[in-house]
Amino acid sequence: MALMITDECINCDVCEPECPNQAIYMGEAIYEIDHNKCTECVGHFDEPQCVQVCPVACIPVNPQHVEAKETLWQKYHRLTGTTAAPSSVG
Repeated sequence: MALMITDECINCDVCEPECPNQAIYMGEAIYEIDHNKCTECVGHFDEPQCVQVCPVACIPVNPQHVEAKETLWQKYHRLTGTTAAPSSVG
């Protein structure tokens, strides 16, 4: 599942540097998340880092881009160029 930033975003700038995939960028009015790059931090962290640091809790799962954990792992491998199997998928 890719995440999304809702219009409750206050442009505090804390989420963008936390994204290991550089999926977060400044849109026209608020920060946005590129669903093609978002792995919900799978492969990097146990929890999505942007969600952890967001002071207004405006980063839910994007219902238009629901993905299984295995798909997120595949995306992680594609983005990082790695081919090793994860030690614990699940």
